[in-house]
Amino acid sequence: MCKKMILVLFIAALVLAQSVQAEEGKLGVSFDLTYTSKWLSKGAEGYGQKGGLFKTIDIDLYGTGFGVKVTHRNATSSGYVDKQRFDYRPYFKSQAFEDKPWATNYNISVGYEHYPGLARHKANTTFEWIFAFSWPNILPAGFIPSYIAHYEYPAESGEVYNHITGWVHRFGLSYDLSVPDIPQALRLSSEIAYTDGLGGASHDWSYATFGLSTVLKLGDNTSFVPGVYHQLSMDDSVNKRDVTYTMLSLRYAF
Repeated sequence: MCKKMILVLFIAALVLAQSVQAEEGKLGVSFDLTYTSKWLSKGAEGYGQKGGLFKTIDIDLYGTGFGVKVTHRNATSSGYVDKQRFDYRPYFKSQAFEDKPWATNYNISVGYEHYPGLARHKANTTFEWIFAFSWPNILPAGFIPSYIAHYEYPAESGEVYNHITGWVHRFGLSYDLSVPDIPQALRLSSEIAYTDGLGGASHDWSYATFGLSTVLKLGDNTSFVPGVYHQLSMDDSVNKRDVTYTMLSLRYAF
C-alpha cells in the first residue's frame, strides 16, 4: 500500500510539473558526491569505524517545488556490503509567509530505503518521512533556527523488525560568519536531537552535534563543500561514544 502511495504521489507531482512547465522554467538536475569519514545516521554509526560514500541525483521539476532525489550509499571499505542501499525520495519544498518575520521554509518528503543485498523477508526495505522547517527571518541576521522530524517504519506489515518504528526530533541553529579574505561565509551549526523509540532506542535526548562548513565555488555550476563536525553522544542506546568526523561534498548542477 505504501509503495503504491509513493508512486501515485510522484506521478501526480510529475503531471503537475509538466502542466506548468512553460510558466515555471526548466527541469533542474544536480549531482552530489559526498565522502564522510564516519556516517552518523540520526546519531548512530551506520558503518562502524568506516567512512561512507554517497552519490545523489536531485531532479527539480521545473521550479514547482516538487522533485525527487535518488541516493546510493555505501561504506568506503569492506565489511558492510549488505548495508549498501538506495534511497528514493520524492519531495515538495516551498516557503510560507514570505516577507514576514515568521517566514517559514519547509521541505516535506517520503523516502523508500532499499537494501539490495538483503533478502526481502529480512525487512530490507524501510519508509521514512522527513518534515523539515527553518525560519530565516525570525532571529537577528545570520541566525537560522530549524526543526526536522523523522518518522521511520518497515515498508511491509508483519515483519520481524517492526520494532524499528519511531521518531527522531532535531532542533538546530546555524549562523553564517563572514571572515575577511574568505569569499564565502563560514557556517557554524549546532543541533540537539530527541530520539523517540526509533530502532528500539530509548525515549530520550540522544546527541548534540556542532559543525563548521563553507561553500567554495569552483565554477559557474560546480561547488565544493568541506565541513568538520563533532557529536556529543548522550544516550548509549543510540551511540556509546562521542565522534568527530569530516564531510566533503562536490556538487554539480547541469
